[in-house]
Amino acid sequence: MNMLQGAPWLLAHKSMLAVNKPFKVSLYGNDYVLWKDAGGNINALENTCPHMGAMLSEGWCEVKPDGTSRIVCPFHALEFDGAGCTVLPGSNKQTLPQLAQLELIIQGDFIWSYGGHEPKIPIPNILNEIAANYKFVGQTGDCSVETDLRSMLLNMHDYNHQNGTHREMFKITEVQFDRFIDDGHHSDAYYNMPTAPSSLRERLKNPALLTIPKVLSAHLENYFPHLVIFHGDLPAGKITKCHFFVPESLHHTRTYVLLFAQLKSPIFRLMKQQFLDIIRVVIEQDAAILSKIYPGAPQKIKLNNEVGMDWVHRNFDSFPMVSDLLVK
Repeated sequence: MNMLQGAPWLLAHKSMLAVNKPFKVSLYGNDYVLWKDAGGNINALENTCPHMGAMLSEGWCEVKPDGTSRIVCPFHALEFDGAGCTVLPGSNKQTLPQLAQLELIIQGDFIWSYGGHEPKIPIPNILNEIAANYKFVGQTGDCSVETDLRSMLLNMHDYNHQNGTHREMFKITEVQFDRFIDDGHHSDAYYNMPTAPSSLRERLKNPALLTIPKVLSAHLENYFPHLVIFHGDLPAGKITKCHFFVPESLHHTRTYVLLFAQLKSPIFRLMKQQFLDIIRVVIEQDAAILSKIYPGAPQKIKLNNEVGMDWVHRNFDSFPMVSDLLVK
């Protein structure tokens, strides 16, 4: 099954790595451990101790006098530096590298990787532009979903599922699709979603309803295959919700969200955690519905406005090339 080797994947935002704390990531069926020292330097090694196979991500970091740190195996306390070298007990000599490094591309606070494969498409500059113009609010919803990458992306580009999967959260009554602009591995989708009236009791029970206007106007900016950006203009300010996807293995896909905002009101600061919690619940709902779909079931009917799903299929099937057939 195709995991789109040669695409760049955002493994983490630097804020997701606590100083001198192991952070496990999986990519293309391989596990790695990342850690950040007090100087902000990021290291990444394969996660398996070369002695007896212990998970290094279950260990800890040992800080050295120069401020750097080493990852320590939880089994026999062997220390490994960022190059994968160690010093065996009873020896004062450093070994040659015993662990493979994961090549990282760090742009500001964004930690990218091609997973050891030859790059076939470039890293988009959009996150650097967002970071320069918006304030970082936080991250949420980091989880591993038992689904393949294609199924995950199809779900995220299925614009008809808002009034099904998320009906209780936002009370969306229908999806009024406006237009889809196809530009190869980049696309934009615009649509409106009227919401049903809600009582005060419903709003107090579900704070998400307090943030939703009568008609929610959506602009999704898509970067195949790793990123969907929701651009929203709320009374409290403009937000960009950056939703990422990472192929951990053939049957597991990681997803999480980074939230940025241009604040117009102090209300947003007060509701910061509520916004992040709402997004986390949306991710949980998407993950739950994916677990209730029969994999490989034939699609015998087609709904309107499945152009985003068609975009995913086309780019999957032609990757890394872009098909000559673009939908405008």
